[in-house]
Amino acid sequence: MATHNIKLIERRELADGTVGFFFEKPAGFEYKAGQFARFTLIDPPETDAEGTARTFTIASAPCEDHLMFATRMRDTAFKRIIKTMPLGAEVVCKGPYGSLTLHEDAARPAVFLTGGIGITPFRSIAVQAAQDKSPHTVYLFYSNRRPEDAAFLDELAALGTENPN
Repeated sequence: MATHNIKLIERRELADGTVGFFFEKPAGFEYKAGQFARFTLIDPPETDAEGTARTFTIASAPCEDHLMFATRMRDTAFKRIIKTMPLGAEVVCKGPYGSLTLHEDAARPAVFLTGGIGITPFRSIAVQAAQDKSPHTVYLFYSNRRPEDAAFLDELAALGTENPN
């Protein structure tokens, strides 16, 4: 798998307790919507038993000009560091991996059932499908305790107007 050092370009609260981390997309980095990558901190000032790397779904779609992952913020060394690291700081990205992607048979509907931060692969898939004007009929069922906890809720609702499928 390819390994790239990527720069943090933006950090944004996406829902109550959930943050999106946006990175420069390396030239030639190719992936399919729904895949994931391994992100590793470079020389972190602290570590814990969970280590310096985490695996996250690439929540951005391949058509977007950045790489983004989103996570619920817990109190771990990795998340404390990435939450406060300066823009322009680098992490190592290794990947992509995985096969949780939109199937190829457009005659068969795609049904996604998810909750909480599990929305990330389906956000990537939905954005790419809308961009591609995909003929797939996609049904997304997304559950959270409260609307304030639902990352990407407004964006996902708007995608249906871009592509009625």
